[in-house]
Amino acid sequence: MAEPSSPLAGLRVLDLSRLLPGPYATLVLADLGATVDTVEDPDVGDATRHMPPHRDGEGALYYGLHRNKRSLTLNLKTPEGRDALLRLVSRYDVLVESFRPGVMDKLGLGEAVLRGKNPRLIYCAISGYGQTGPDRLKAGHDLNYVARAGLLGYGGEAGGAPAFPGVQVADIGGGSLFALVGILAALYERERTGVGRFVDVSMTDGALAFLHLHLASRLFMGQAGTPLQRGTEALNGGYPSYGLYRTADDRWLAVGALEPKFFGALCAKLGRPELLDDAYTGGEAGARVKAELTRILASEPLAHWKEQLSGAEFCVEPVAEGDEVLADPQLRARGLFAEADDAQRGIRVTHLLTPLRMGDVALRPPPTLGQHSRVILEDAGFTSEEISHLIA
Repeated sequence: MAEPSSPLAGLRVLDLSRLLPGPYATLVLADLGATVDTVEDPDVGDATRHMPPHRDGEGALYYGLHRNKRSLTLNLKTPEGRDALLRLVSRYDVLVESFRPGVMDKLGLGEAVLRGKNPRLIYCAISGYGQTGPDRLKAGHDLNYVARAGLLGYGGEAGGAPAFPGVQVADIGGGSLFALVGILAALYERERTGVGRFVDVSMTDGALAFLHLHLASRLFMGQAGTPLQRGTEALNGGYPSYGLYRTADDRWLAVGALEPKFFGALCAKLGRPELLDDAYTGGEAGARVKAELTRILASEPLAHWKEQLSGAEFCVEPVAEGDEVLADPQLRARGLFAEADDAQRGIRVTHLLTPLRMGDVALRPPPTLGQHSRVILEDAGFTSEEISHLIA
C-alpha cells in the first residue's frame, strides 16, 4: 500500500464516516501514507457516489474524497455485518465515524465495545453538536453549525444580512481538521501509554474556534457582555485598510493592509499618503477614508491594479473568480494540482492535493463499491465461505 517513506506508513484506519468531514480527514491520512479502508453500505455506498456532477455515471464528489483508499462493503445493521466489524477492528489503529450520537451503540458497535476488542484503538466520532449537551441529537449541516457558532452573524456589511460563507467551514475547518488534530494527538499519547482513547469532535465547537481571536479578547477584557458587531470591527470590514473593493470592471480587490506600514505603502502608491492619518480612527473620519479608497479603486479595472499593486508590501490581492485559482502560479508552484492516469477507468484526472504533504503523494484512484472487500477480509483471516456469505 503506502510507500515506506510516507510518514504514516503502517497506520491502519477504518473509516465508517460519510459525506465530507470524515472522508476529508481520512483523505489527508491516506495522502500521508496511512492505509484507509472505508466501510460502505453494500447497496448504495457513500452518498457522494451518487451526487452530481457525474462523470461516466460516477459522482465527482466521491472521486475527489476517496483516492488512496480501499472499499469494504458491510451491512452493519445485520448480525453478520456487525460481527465482521468486531473481528476486523483489532487490526486497526484508528476508527472514524460520523453518525449521530448513539447510533453506533444501537448497532452494538459503540466505543466501549470496540475498544474492549482493541484497547489500542483511537475512536474518533465527528458529529454536528458533539456527544454531549441538550442538542447533541439535532440534525444539521454546515450552514446550521456556522450559524449556531456565531460565524454567520459576524460576517457581512454593517446593518446588512449575514455573509453566506459559500464553503463548508464547519465541515472541514471545524470537523475534518480538528479530527486530524485529535487523532494525531491520541496516537502520540498511545506511544507513551499503549492505550487508545475516544475523540469527540463537534463541528459546531470547531467552527467556534474561528472566532477565538475576537471572543477571547473580550473575555480577557471583561467584556463578555459586549456583543460582536457585524461589519464594524477591525477584521470584518470596519477598517478601510482591511476590506473588499470593487474595480471598474466589476471585479474585486481584497485589501488586507492592516498594519500602518502596509496601508501607508498602499496610500503612497495611490498618491494619497494623507489617507493613512485617519485610517484607524473609526467614525466619520474612517468612513471618509474608506469612501475615498472605494472611489480610487473603482476608477480602474482589475488588470490595472494587479500591475500597480503587485509588490510585496501592499497586502492586496485580486479576488479569484470561477476557475482562475487553477492557473494561479503560486498554487501551481506549490504542487497543489497533480495529474494522474486512472487505468481502471481509462481516464486522466487532475487531483487537488491536500495541503499537508510530506514527500511524494501516491495517487491511487478511488475504489469502486466493495472493490477490496475480499482482500481485506482475507487478510483478517475470514474463510472463503465466510467472505462469500458476507459479500452475498
